[in-house]
Amino acid sequence: MNDDSDLIVGIDNGGTKNNVTVLRGAGEFLIDHLIELPSRVTEGTEAALDALVAAFHHGLEVAAVDRSQVRAIGLDTPGPASAGGVLSSKGATNFVLPEWNGFDIRGAFEARIGLPVIYLNDGNAAAMYAHHAHFGMSAGHRSSISAIVGTGLGGGVVEQGDVIRGASGMAGELGHLHIPMDNILEPDQPVPQCNCGFRGDVESVASLTGIRLNLLPYWLSRYPDHPLASLPIADAAKELRGYAVDGDEMARKVFSQQAVALANLFTISARFTDPHAYFVGGGVVEASAEFRDWFMGEIRSHVRLMAEQRDVVEIALVPDLDMAGARGVAVAARNEMGLRG
Repeated sequence: MNDDSDLIVGIDNGGTKNNVTVLRGAGEFLIDHLIELPSRVTEGTEAALDALVAAFHHGLEVAAVDRSQVRAIGLDTPGPASAGGVLSSKGATNFVLPEWNGFDIRGAFEARIGLPVIYLNDGNAAAMYAHHAHFGMSAGHRSSISAIVGTGLGGGVVEQGDVIRGASGMAGELGHLHIPMDNILEPDQPVPQCNCGFRGDVESVASLTGIRLNLLPYWLSRYPDHPLASLPIADAAKELRGYAVDGDEMARKVFSQQAVALANLFTISARFTDPHAYFVGGGVVEASAEFRDWFMGEIRSHVRLMAEQRDVVEIALVPDLDMAGARGVAVAARNEMGLRG
């Protein structure tokens, strides 16, 4: 039975900031704006745990609620990590100190805070929020696929209102699915290489890393007089979206390839989960309205769906992306604790 006084705190842990929110069991978020506090992960595990505790208490203060009402905490971090919140023993981009390798961040935070802590990776958390924000009261009867374009390609699969974690926590690692390249690459364009070791997966195209390592070097060879050709490739990759927003021909070709890669991903997904909706998030759709509409139009025009699917499926944006992680993991914790609205 859902008690409206029951609360869930959601914390999105990142490389520099923690975002926090508070959710009533019935489904109302008590914080309507982004709250960011230092995550301190570069200082080591103890400092980072202190920062998580501080974020928890700050969220309660902003929401003007009491700790005694909190039933659980949702925590998300960037991957790779196990389903239970044990960070990869090989290290991760945001957890660079050796002491983070194989660290049980969920268990350590739970022991420190004295409340149940439910864990998701950040892509799954954003997917969870996109699903519940879009479908509302019908979320428990719907399915969705989310792709979050950032430094890498994150995302998640949601079925019947719950994110699919998988046996080892690797479900929804959409960035490392192999996709067809024949409708993406130019005839002389090399097959893109991913940092994970795969060739021709989604992340090798649809990510900032994919732009830097694969797409932009090729397109600059085709446009040697482009202003970005004079910059170091890492700087040029970060500047590329601004050119695309302004309608630059070369930049639009790069982002068109990213859009087709996402369309190919959704086409594959349509065959094995047949979801009600596909969501796209990340910096690529947080630019101008004209560029966002063009990019989403490129995705929609290249997704290959059956006629029956086209009649019912939606392709939409992840809303409130800066708050989506904290909110999504709060929803996941609410569901885990049996407090569904």
